[in-house]
Amino acid sequence: MHAPARDQDLRWMQRAIDLSALCPPAAGAYSVGAVIIGEDGTEMASGYSRATGPHEHAEEVALDQLAPDDPRLAEATIYSTLEPCSQRRASRTPCAQRILKAGIPRVVIAWREPSLFVDDCVGYEQLVQAGVTVVELPELMAAAKAANSHLEGLS
Repeated sequence: MHAPARDQDLRWMQRAIDLSALCPPAAGAYSVGAVIIGEDGTEMASGYSRATGPHEHAEEVALDQLAPDDPRLAEATIYSTLEPCSQRRASRTPCAQRILKAGIPRVVIAWREPSLFVDDCVGYEQLVQAGVTVVELPELMAAAKAANSHLEGLS
């Protein structure tokens, strides 16, 4: 698996942060951006929360742009401004499970999901336990949170 240099991680996370600013604000949901990068360093897909419907998460939107059996996913990195969710309402598949099913070996996040909507998001832990490399970029946490200023109680 190719691991980009830190400056590349920061650049792609900034792209995800820029996408998160496009999210229609929703009182009960985070605004998140996601970008999938191939081993060759090119963008394969991207998305943001609610881009294609009121309940879609950023990772879901990005993954839906690719064939589930796309061989490039086995060497890809997904950048998400927020920790991939570990649970969802109704029958929707959580993003951590979607990433595992896609076979993406590396995930980069800007911040962990706070307990605003879910008491204990364990997407990070699920990914690590399954052998996925998860990298946090705390220096971009404030920028990732900025797209969520519409949420009351977000610390």
